[in-house]
Amino acid sequence: MEPTDELASFEVVNLLNPGLLDPSADVDGHVQESKDKAKLKTKLISAWNNLRYGGWSLKGKPRLSKSSPVCLLGQSYQLSYSGKQDRTVMPACECRGFTVSVCFLSGERESFRRAFSSLLWMTYRRGFPPLDGSALTSDAGWGCMLRSAQMLLAHGLMLMPFLSSGWTWPATHHLTKDDLEVLDDSLRESRRDSGKPRRRSLGTTLDCEAQEERTHRRTVSWFGDLSSTPFGLHRLVELGRASGKRAGDWYGPAIAAHILQKAVAASEVSDLAVYVAQDCTVYVGDVLNLCGTSRTDLSARRRSGWKSLVLLVPVRLGSEVLNPAYTQCVKRLLELQCCMGIIGGKPKHSLFFVGFQDDHLIYLDPHYCQTTVDVQQDNFPLESFHCKTVRKMPFNHMDPSCTVGFYAASRGDFQTLCSDVTEALTSSEEKYPIFTFVEGHNNAERSCTSDSVTHIKTKDRLGRIKKKSCLDEFVLL
Repeated sequence: MEPTDELASFEVVNLLNPGLLDPSADVDGHVQESKDKAKLKTKLISAWNNLRYGGWSLKGKPRLSKSSPVCLLGQSYQLSYSGKQDRTVMPACECRGFTVSVCFLSGERESFRRAFSSLLWMTYRRGFPPLDGSALTSDAGWGCMLRSAQMLLAHGLMLMPFLSSGWTWPATHHLTKDDLEVLDDSLRESRRDSGKPRRRSLGTTLDCEAQEERTHRRTVSWFGDLSSTPFGLHRLVELGRASGKRAGDWYGPAIAAHILQKAVAASEVSDLAVYVAQDCTVYVGDVLNLCGTSRTDLSARRRSGWKSLVLLVPVRLGSEVLNPAYTQCVKRLLELQCCMGIIGGKPKHSLFFVGFQDDHLIYLDPHYCQTTVDVQQDNFPLESFHCKTVRKMPFNHMDPSCTVGFYAASRGDFQTLCSDVTEALTSSEEKYPIFTFVEGHNNAERSCTSDSVTHIKTKDRLGRIKKKSCLDEFVLL
């Protein structure tokens, strides 16, 4: 039997003071009983939603093999190690009046854990303000594609030159319980009086890089479930109306790509551009025009003459199911440094694919209903925007409709992207690449955008004229 290791969940504890994990032990019994009932109710509601909408289940956690490397967004990690894992426990230290114990684990296993846990995780939410034109206060059951699209865009924003290369969330560097309630001695008396412990976001408590942590928090706030946030669910649903979509509808990966394009164009993030390929074709001239800064652009990156690029390519890798001939191609794309992930999933069940191991895709799952976080609050908690559970799925379960994302920070990066992606698409047994790069511009008279969905006339085998939307259907190769 192949040796495996349980890396699906990263269990965390306070090493020096386990009792600190239950700071409410001395709270009045009645208050504690009420809190327990509220927590139990929340867990039951969440569990019901998770089972109802087919996301997280009660099945055993998937295991990752120690004998095979894991690819995570262009980085390869070898999870095996010889002998005991090198573990270094640092003595307790003071950080903003809070006692923090630190434990470091060395090796690629720990690097993988930190990298995965640092990815931004967008899930179903409940309890947000009603979406315009509806009474919906939750997207459970229908918003998974928009959440997957949010995760891809969030990863692109985190790649922009605001954070250092290889940034990981400082909270992942420490073995400490999620959503930790941390109290110092001066706060215990006030807590006894009020009956409420003072909560601090884990990211704030363990804030080692203040500037990067502010950037991290600001990026998360852009995806808050409010009508005022540029990339929140309310905004994406509003932009989807131009494509005939409304709150509660199913969104496909191609329409989600066009919604992201419009959301970024309408936002204040002037240093980022989103290009959506048309009919599986990337027109290089159009990308250069899109990313080239104009004379009136006063952004800080004007001197470089380039805006960071998020390139989205909607494709279809088969008819009803994934064509096995494309499996190796998908793997090669996920191995590229420029790959941002894939918006895809199972039929009517969106997932955000971020890597693979052997014949299984690794993904972030939006089908977990959580309470809405008020991102307008100072130091709002960040824990629910990061996932510590690795999940995987066989390639043959993948829906053939998906959108592949790529990122280029500079003009040179885009040239490298074109070269690397072309090589990945053509160095296989497939007769035709799933998409192509073409020099020049798209001069076709028809326009396929989310503003005006143009229908293209095509003939079936009997010569009859039929219509199809270029947002919902793809070229089958």
